Amino acid sequence: MNELIAGVLDGRARAIARLLTLVENSETAAETAVTALYPHTGQAHIIGITGPPGSGKSTLVNEIAKLLRQQGQRVGIIAVDPSSPFTGGALLGDRVRMRDLAGDSGVFIRSMASRGSLGGLAQATWAAIKVLDAAGYEKVLVETVGAGQAEVDIARAAHTTLVVEAPGMGDDVQAFKAGILEIADILVVNKADRPGSERVVRSLELMLHLGPIGGTRHHGRILTSPTPTANGTAGGWQIPVLPTAASEGRGTTELVAQIQQHLAHLQTSGEWQKREQERCRHELRQLLQLRLLARLDTAVSQSEQDALVTAVAAREIDPYTAVREIYNELYARDWRLESGQPPSLISNVQSPFPENL
Repeated sequence: MNELIAGVLDGRARAIARLLTLVENSETAAETAVTALYPHTGQAHIIGITGPPGSGKSTLVNEIAKLLRQQGQRVGIIAVDPSSPFTGGALLGDRVRMRDLAGDSGVFIRSMASRGSLGGLAQATWAAIKVLDAAGYEKVLVETVGAGQAEVDIARAAHTTLVVEAPGMGDDVQAFKAGILEIADILVVNKADRPGSERVVRSLELMLHLGPIGGTRHHGRILTSPTPTANGTAGGWQIPVLPTAASEGRGTTELVAQIQQHLAHLQTSGEWQKREQERCRHELRQLLQLRLLARLDTAVSQSEQDALVTAVAAREIDPYTAVREIYNELYARDWRLESGQPPSLISNVQSPFPENL
């Protein structure tokens, strides 16, 4: 592990690939890697790309990466693909659309299966971002699964979030639905060479102008009391709606310019630090949830959990009562171990803790 971590800090692609594999397959390896690399992170600009399937996210990522490379920046790409709910397998086909980047030593592409995680990202995505950050990639592009309106986790992981739409993905009402569109820092209407693209652009612009100051938002929360600037406009970030045709390279230069402008806005307004704090807060809560679930599996046997599930399904107890029994058992078992008493089944728990714990 120490050799791989040293290789990552040196920017060696083979070491990065091997460490990412370990991080993805083992929570222990992820913890070890992040602990060692964390002092070297915090420099990369994390750019999230999300949107419905078929909107051209992978092709857009390919074009963005090419333009960033022309500017001399090293680019890391994490492409998350959905896993089968039946076999657990994933095609990992997003990188097929990025053939133009093959052989470029300044680009590192990693495909990653969602492995059942909701929200558009895999559990290992957060650790993988830190590995690429520590490896010296100035830009880290994270392409989400593309699952729909509830795919908002990327807004908590990225500094700049691109939401990609395309003509033919729905009617005008679709643009006004709460959810994925509200996390956008930049709205992109891809496949703008198709009929109906201008209507999609107008609908999105109208949606933004329903909010204050032409659509100043921050990850789903409207910014209150925006500070006016010298020219009378709001000091907050004004969300642009940009038409692109990534397969033809149209509009992508303007998109990359907007990404750079948003980075400058984050750094000059103090928003960068605010988003870093929000990212850290969410990651801490996510790790705590995983640890608590792991402790549950250790402290309460599978047979005990199955017994409760059976009782809930048979309407013998309600879900809240079942959760309360499991919660009490976690603490009661520790108490019994400390006092030398043998562990007991949940149905026989005599918890020393109040029922509403």
